Amino acid sequence: MRRVYLDHSATTPLDPRVREAMLPALGEEFGNPSSLHETGRRARRAVDRAREQTAALLGCDPGEIVFTGSGTEANNLALLGVFGAGARYSGHVIASAIEHPSVLEACRHLERFGVAVTYLRPDHEGVIHPDALAAALRADTRLVSIMTANNVVGSIQPVMQLGQIARDGGALFHTDAVQAVGKTPFRLADQPIDLLSLGAHKFHGPKGAGALFVRQGIELQPIVFGGGQERGLRSATENVAGVVGLGRAAELAAEEGPADCARLAQWRDRIIDHVLKAIPGAYLLGPRFQRLPGHVCLGFAGLEADTIRLLLALDQEGLDVSTGSACSASHADRPSYILQAMGLDAVRARGSLRITLGRFNTESEVDCLLETLPRVIATLRPAAGFPAADRASSNKPSETEYR
Repeated sequence: MRRVYLDHSATTPLDPRVREAMLPALGEEFGNPSSLHETGRRARRAVDRAREQTAALLGCDPGEIVFTGSGTEANNLALLGVFGAGARYSGHVIASAIEHPSVLEACRHLERFGVAVTYLRPDHEGVIHPDALAAALRADTRLVSIMTANNVVGSIQPVMQLGQIARDGGALFHTDAVQAVGKTPFRLADQPIDLLSLGAHKFHGPKGAGALFVRQGIELQPIVFGGGQERGLRSATENVAGVVGLGRAAELAAEEGPADCARLAQWRDRIIDHVLKAIPGAYLLGPRFQRLPGHVCLGFAGLEADTIRLLLALDQEGLDVSTGSACSASHADRPSYILQAMGLDAVRARGSLRITLGRFNTESEVDCLLETLPRVIATLRPAAGFPAADRASSNKPSETEYR
């Protein structure tokens, strides 16, 4: 059976051109970039080249790129690095309630050591309102962390406005852009973003490689101690092959990303339009257009409690999709904290189906999804029918319920 991979927000297949770029570092170019001899210098040149490629994608200076082992590590370095390694911290952090666990758990760690944290709730489409951030700022706010795009519902945040509000209030602004890099444009030299996290495997690079943009002049404290690599912010011998792969993936995203995203957005809209018309009781989670290209998050009235059955039925048909973020797959039977923060009740918060497209998907694979999904849904519907489609909007909260 041919498998159709539609879970690119979890991870993406390695681009063959990225693999080819990595091979020398896995073989004859095995040197340690900190070594002074020619073998080490070749490895250093490869790392420096990758730094330039990554900076070119983000529109920043290469010296502002710090390589990490993952997007999670980059998020931790951003949040914890602002406060240092003291026994007691002070100050205030603002984050959204729909951040990735690597941000939320870092915030909870800071809370345990004395930092006050405000968690902003989104509106019913998963978007943080700038007015909510402005109202939450305090004189002692040191950091604001709002993701660029949500991993579950695909909503894109107004980071330019949010970053400017943070800057005007005297706070640093960090954005977890792991889901967005390679899919949305960045020109960090001109944007009010002080810290930005990315992970290579979300845009057809290797797992185990990430980066943190640190704007020039911002001082962070390390969270990993040792030999002082990466400007002292990430001690450890560099993962040269991973870094090279990240750089090449960034280069390809800069060259091909706009065309990829246009194609994926077209297919995304086709999927949404077809499903909402062809499947009674289907509803979209997240905004209709202010969302990542290639990202679709759906619910099906009456099947919210059976989403795992739906996923397994699609798996048997050869379709790889998810019920939410890969990080929450071990407790997929629980309500999604992201959907609950958006105002969905506990039943509907269990019921999302996430379909995410990538560079190597084809139109025939989209056709396969659109033929298979309605048929599988029909087999799972109870014989007695299902709740009316207006259930999809009956619990939609008013925006006035949020800060």
